[in-house]
Amino acid sequence: MPESDSPLRCVIIDDNEINRLTLEHFVEMTDTLALTASLPDGVQGLSFLRESPAVDILLLDIEMPHLSGLDLVRLLPQPQPEVILVTTHRDFAVEAFSLRITDYLVKPVDYARFTQAIDRARESRRAALAPAAPAAELTVGNELFVKVNNRMVRLDFDEVLYIEALSTYSVLVTSTQKHIVYLTLKALTERLPFAHFVRVHRSYIVNTRRIDAIEDNMLQLGQYEVPVGRSYQDEFFQKLRNL
Repeated sequence: MPESDSPLRCVIIDDNEINRLTLEHFVEMTDTLALTASLPDGVQGLSFLRESPAVDILLLDIEMPHLSGLDLVRLLPQPQPEVILVTTHRDFAVEAFSLRITDYLVKPVDYARFTQAIDRARESRRAALAPAAPAAELTVGNELFVKVNNRMVRLDFDEVLYIEALSTYSVLVTSTQKHIVYLTLKALTERLPFAHFVRVHRSYIVNTRRIDAIEDNMLQLGQYEVPVGRSYQDEFFQKLRNL
């Protein structure tokens, strides 16, 4: 991985030559990027990424023959690059954001929107390069200090209803506010010291003390509803009985 002030290594995968040339031009215009490869299909792209994993940003089309962009993301070697999807359709957005992607661009892409996506990827990459900040510097009762927007902020976890995955970040949701924390949901799950915070879905952790009702595997927490994933149901209900 490059130093944080070095150009980010970028790979383009798109079966449309005009779109590929446009993205190549945008990369050339951007001082913080260095083009590593520009490839015409997902199969070649996956092979390249498996053989040359030192890539920081992947600009990826979705609709391609043989291997779609979404399927390619599912097969990426770890740690995966920051993925920016570039497509002509908005219809894939819900499915795309269930994966770990950084941004979603709809063609035709203008340079201003492109740079916005690159800035987001750079911030995410910088966070990955930085020494890992602990989820909690100090625990006092049900309060933790967590890193929010580069500041350590004290949060009362009694007030947190649930935590939602957002790409490489997590969102702590209370009845009145949402806080973006620079930790993945997996990392947060491993570091939370409270037994009453339970993973119920690939995208959600809930505060079991704030569950108002359960109906058809949906949890009611104040004004919000959170689903219980099928693979989490047995473990969740067992923990609920033991709390």
